[in-house]
Amino acid sequence: MEKLPPSLRSSCAGTQITGDEVFDFDYQLSILPDNPGVYLMKNELGEIIYVGKAKNLKKRVKSYFLNSKNHSEKTRVMVSKVAEFEYILTDSEMEALILEMNLIKKYSPRYNVLLKDDKHFPFIKITTNEDFPRVYVTRTFAKDGNRYFGPYTDATAVHETLDTIKKIYPIRTCKRIILEFGERTKPCLNYHLGLCKAPCAGYISKDEYGFMIEDIIRLLEGKDVKIKKSLKDEMMEAAEKLDFERAAGLRDKLLSIEKTVQKQKIFTGRIDDEDYIGLFKDEEDVSVQVFNVRDGKLMGREHHILKGFAKEEDEIILMDFMKSYYSGTAFVPKSIYTRVEITEEVLQKWLEMRRGKGVLLHAPKRGEKLNMLTLAESNARATMEQFKEKILSEYESNMEALTDLATLLELEDLPHRLEAYDISNIQGVDSVGTMVVYEDHKFKKSDYRRFKIKTVKGANDYDSMREILTRRFQRGLNEIREIQAQKLDHQGGKFSIFPDLVIMDGGKGQVNIALEVMQELGLEIPVMGLVKDDAHRTRGIIYNNVEYGLRDRKEARNLLTRIQDEVHRFAVTYHRTLRDKRTLHSILEDIPRVGERRRKNLMMKFGSIEAIRGASVEELKKTPGIDLETAKSIHSYFHGRKEKETGSLPNPQSE
Repeated sequence: MEKLPPSLRSSCAGTQITGDEVFDFDYQLSILPDNPGVYLMKNELGEIIYVGKAKNLKKRVKSYFLNSKNHSEKTRVMVSKVAEFEYILTDSEMEALILEMNLIKKYSPRYNVLLKDDKHFPFIKITTNEDFPRVYVTRTFAKDGNRYFGPYTDATAVHETLDTIKKIYPIRTCKRIILEFGERTKPCLNYHLGLCKAPCAGYISKDEYGFMIEDIIRLLEGKDVKIKKSLKDEMMEAAEKLDFERAAGLRDKLLSIEKTVQKQKIFTGRIDDEDYIGLFKDEEDVSVQVFNVRDGKLMGREHHILKGFAKEEDEIILMDFMKSYYSGTAFVPKSIYTRVEITEEVLQKWLEMRRGKGVLLHAPKRGEKLNMLTLAESNARATMEQFKEKILSEYESNMEALTDLATLLELEDLPHRLEAYDISNIQGVDSVGTMVVYEDHKFKKSDYRRFKIKTVKGANDYDSMREILTRRFQRGLNEIREIQAQKLDHQGGKFSIFPDLVIMDGGKGQVNIALEVMQELGLEIPVMGLVKDDAHRTRGIIYNNVEYGLRDRKEARNLLTRIQDEVHRFAVTYHRTLRDKRTLHSILEDIPRVGERRRKNLMMKFGSIEAIRGASVEELKKTPGIDLETAKSIHSYFHGRKEKETGSLPNPQSE
């Protein structure tokens, strides 16, 4: 077997992995099997930096370390970071593809194509597994038997569409479980406002309600022609009967539907479901534009920027993108059009498995479909230009802000990495500390850290801040010593990269605490604090016990305000999470027969403690994993003698 190039051997072979073990590349490459499977590339700290699948593991993995001159720049950089690799055998290439995508989602490797996680994009969900379905926006997609539409990139448009739907169709919005034949309740205010048909009171049958849901599904699928014709016929019939009030209502519904779909002005020649994926590259990055055509109409588009992939071949970019994109979307269309032919058969088979029917992957050479693809590519280019302009604008404003700070603080160099710290608690309960990082003109969320206060009791922000700063920088020093001892890559440490400037969310007191920690650890890192106005907004800074105003330094004030908002948001979110867990533990964990899995199922079904409390035994019994005896136990817990006497929920603190 050909030896590794010297550049690779120096960075990979002989690296200490665990204890005295050394990863022998020559040997490990020689024993790779010819089977299909997934391989995981790791750096010197054991972190997974790339996940790939292969029909033949031996050929694929060896190709990374041979003939590197044919690799893209991004691949060469990735390979130079590889200190070891692992592999997982599968029975088929299809299994390898599915496992690859699952591992990419789990580990988010640095050198894989990573799209923004689908939980950040909104779906429209129709709870078709309920007798009287609800329609609402969610950012979580699950295979639970319900109907999902999306994901959508324009959240505002999604909410506007949903508002229009609710004006046309008076469907329920409450979370209460409603049975066609069950307990009846008095209708709520929405019924009296004409916003709901009150299925809870039995004022509409399951079939009548289902007709509305079917119309909503057709509308979201873009199949509005039948709905519009039906409404027009009903409107004309009502007018002929001189029922002008009903006719006017039907007219308003028709206008609302036309308003919802009026933006869909691009038509194709056939009534098909199609996606057009266009690429545009600049010197470094790739812009991807997806046109979603449903029933011959352009129903939406999505764009993604893939940073650092410009040197990759178009087919590789498209295959990696499609695996990531269609693994999260709720819908795979009949046809997918790209500029280059996709030759990987297993990808097409996987798409067909996702869709449940055949999928056409094609590169059109002429005609209307090529025109649509060209239009998608033009939009990809425009998106890239807008992205670069935005980046340039943000870069210029941030450079001005950092220059102002460096001048004000008399720093020798512009601060490259800023770390901000905050403490959050309510009356000393669940005290937490958080660290946010601002680096290279943007928030670096992968470096955010959360600290649960361990040594401080009560609401003592100063001692809490001392604890988290000591833990953060002591951990960093320990990592640096380990990196130096093992001659590892300094960039791999989670705490080993120190900031150029530390920002305290508090004033002089917190700054002095931070300076004491720096002195104790032998560090020389500048520390500044934020001075707030009466509205708790940043109006100045504290540095070297001197207050500096920011009235004439707009960009610096804006940047520090953004950092203040972010560290406060991160701290409050973490504190709320711990508080909610504690509350949930206090109430649900004390119910007989209710373990961890049943608690999760209850919260997923009802959404809140109050909803569980208001549920009947029959409703509780419909929760997965809840039998009749457990349902009675839950109901009895919330409706026992103590609650009847006090009229309130059991007090978690007193229990």
